[in-house]
This record gives sequence, C-alpha cells and structure tokens, in this order.
Amino acid sequence: MAQDILTLKPTNVWKFFHEICQIPHPSKKEQKMGAYLVETGKKMGLETIQDKAGNVLIRKPATKGKENVTPVIFQSHMDMVCEKNADTVFDFEKDAIQPYIDNEWVKAKGTTLGADDGIGMAIALAILEDKEIEHGPIECLFTVDEETGLTGAFALEPDFLKGKMLLNLDSEDEGQFFIGCAGGVDTIATLDYKAEKPNPDMLPYKVTVKGLKGGHSGDDINKNLGNANKILNRVLYHGTYYHDIAIAHIDSGNLRNAIAREGYAIIMVPKYEAKAMEEYVKEFNQTVKNELFTSDAAVEVSMVPTGMPETVIDDFTQSDLVDAIYACPHGVLAMSQNVENFVETSTNLASIKMDDKKIVITTSQRSSVESKKDDAKNMIAALFGLINADIEHSDGYPGWAPNTDSKALHALRDSYVKLFGKEPLVLAIHAGLECGLIGEKYPEMDMISYGPTLRGVHSPDEKLLIASVQQVWDLTVDFLKSIN
Repeated sequence: MAQDILTLKPTNVWKFFHEICQIPHPSKKEQKMGAYLVETGKKMGLETIQDKAGNVLIRKPATKGKENVTPVIFQSHMDMVCEKNADTVFDFEKDAIQPYIDNEWVKAKGTTLGADDGIGMAIALAILEDKEIEHGPIECLFTVDEETGLTGAFALEPDFLKGKMLLNLDSEDEGQFFIGCAGGVDTIATLDYKAEKPNPDMLPYKVTVKGLKGGHSGDDINKNLGNANKILNRVLYHGTYYHDIAIAHIDSGNLRNAIAREGYAIIMVPKYEAKAMEEYVKEFNQTVKNELFTSDAAVEVSMVPTGMPETVIDDFTQSDLVDAIYACPHGVLAMSQNVENFVETSTNLASIKMDDKKIVITTSQRSSVESKKDDAKNMIAALFGLINADIEHSDGYPGWAPNTDSKALHALRDSYVKLFGKEPLVLAIHAGLECGLIGEKYPEMDMISYGPTLRGVHSPDEKLLIASVQQVWDLTVDFLKSIN
C-alpha cells in the first residue's frame, strides 16, 4: 500500500505525506511529530526553531535575486483528529495510519486519514526541500493542538514570525480560497447523579446507533447529517416515558468538533415492557432511515440483550437528562445576512459521556459574529442550568474578518486563473481556522487559506482527492515565482 502512495504525483509531497502517516500525532501528543519536523528541517540545513508550546518554525532563505520579495509564511497544524470505526483495532498513540488508494481518492483503513492537516504539512515540507522553485524568504510554521484547543496558535509569541503574508494550508476544497472564518467556544455541562442498584426483575439491553457519516462540526453542520446523540436520546426519551426503562450507562459521540457518528446506552427494561420496547426500536430504526434517506441512509438503530449492569441512574436525574438532551439544539442556528448560503451561527451536540459519579455533555458553538457566538453559548448554558448542571465554557477563539483587498488573495487568484483558466471561489468558512488567533497576535498579517479537496474529515470516511494535490502544488509553485 505504501508503495502505491509513493508513486503518486507530485512525488515529493506524497513522500512527506507517507512519512507523516508513520508518526502518531494525536492532539496534545504531537511530540514525535515535532521531533520529526525539527530533524527534517535541520537535515535540510535550514534554520529550525521549536517554541515552548511545541510549535515548529523552519526558515528558508530566498533564492538568488529574490531576497527583497515579500516574505511568505506557510502554516499548517501537526495534530490530527483520531476517529476509528468501532470494529477497528487501532492505537492512535502507537500505530501508523494505513493509507490506500481507492480510485481517485486516498483513504485510510478504518480510521481518519489525517490529511487534515497532514497534507498541508507535506506541501510545506516539499516547498522547503525543493531546490528548483524561485521564491523569496519563506517560513513554514507547524502548530500544535489545532483540533482540540488551538493552544499552539494561542501560545505564539508576537516576535516569532518575521513574514507579513501567511498562507494557511488547512482548507478542504481545491479551487476555493478562504478569507474569513467563524470563531468558536465549547460549552460543557456536568450533571451529578445517584447510582442505584438495578431491579433484578428487569432485563438488560444495549441500544446502539451506528452507520452515520459524522463529519466536521463546522464544514458539515448544514448537511442534514444524523447526530448519534440526538437519535439515541429519542430512544431513551421514549423508553423513559412510555416503557419505564432505567438507564445504566451512556457513551455517545466523541470529539467536540465532530458530528457524533455512533453511540450506545445500556438500559434496563421491565419484563412486561420488553417486547413493546423491542418493537419500538425496530420501528424507530426505519423511521430514522426515512428521515435521513438522502443524507445518512446507512444509519442503524438496534437493541439487543446484554449483561446485567452494576448500577443505574436515579429516576430524577434520568428524566432531567433525557429532557435536556431532547431540548438541546443541534445544527444551524442562523444563516449569514451578508454572504449567500453561508452558515453564520451553529451549535454541535458533540458527546455524552458518564462515569460512576457524573454525566458530561459536551457541545460547541460557532459564529462569524462574536455577539451571536456568545448568545449561542449562553442559550446552551441556560438550558442545562435548568437541570442544575455545572456549566463550563472554554476560552474560545476569535473569528477572522475577511479582507477582499488582500495582496495574497490577488496574487493567488492571478496564479489560479493563469494555470486553470477559471476564477476560484473566494469565500468565508464556518469552521474555525488558526488565522483568527494569528491575526490577533499579528494584526498586519495578510492571510488566506486554501488546500486540496478533502471529504469526510474528522471521521473514518476521510478521503483526499489525489488530483487536487497536484493542482495545489502547481498553484503554490506559481504563486511563489510570481509574488513580488
């Protein structure tokens, strides 16, 4: 499989992408990737710096005659979203990603591919290694922990970067240039409960939701994808109020920035209600398939006997929980009034987790309007406050205001038209990008974001369009030659 990847064009980019796939790099655990980047930069004979946060900066001097050209920064992030299918045995802290070619795409076996943002890193490293490209001074910035906290971008020192033009290599549609993004914040509700002994006359079952596509909670929030948390809770809500079930355990959803793909709950059902509950789940499975027949038709809801749990949630907390999850919004809250078909504000019901003392509900809110972001987080906090949950908000991150007069935008667009004979789309994106934080620290920075085509990011369905990598490489090379 590796050999297949290494035969793709441009070979220098795919070589580095293959190497990146061999190195575990989950969020907050990028030490091995950071060491690889430092070693690679030094092997190239280039100035290489790693800051206290773990961010790596590699500088490449200009080619002869280009010393006075505008310095350019290429920026990508080291970490990847670690999602796998339930039946895939894989340790993201130890195992290498297994990429393979599937027609026009590169995918991974049962896991996220890590092309978000491994392909951005690979392009940057190929630029640093290439000795044929004409270019001015170049800096390549590789940040840590973009996916779970943007802590690398938060920790950037104001004098770390010298360049004034930054190209972020973390967008997912070739032919689209992004000049603005949403800001975001997480809202986490923690609910205490009383663990009680299960009724021995009740029957234990496992209710499972699987088969959903999942996806990026920014890019894909408007695609009517199913949310495993919301679907699972519909079963639990119905069981609570119509069949007297008791909930023993819930584990649904995973990452704050991913739409929940799968989840399960262990429940106890009175013997006299068991048949009716089983019939309900069968009917509900078809109901959900009908509801999602165009966007997520592979969804499966099932209920099967399981082992007896040690405890169940107390009745009072259970009713509060299923009510609050039912009432919790998920999806688009508002569309932009300025940009056609652009999501302005959204919220993602990301995960429901529990241990033997508490239940934790994680949500994330995004908006390109700062006041609407605050309004959305307050709405979620108020909802869970009604059931006396403890509420915690993350520090959040700012949006990135579009600049249509950007020199980087005009230069990249000119190169695109010259190479491909058509205009690129110039857009803002509902997903968060590090450009917002970088712009806060470097207010004069001229920024744009672009990249090859990815689909299914933040899920095991993640795939990278092979042809788009060559297009982005050709565009980048031409841009560097033409910028002055």
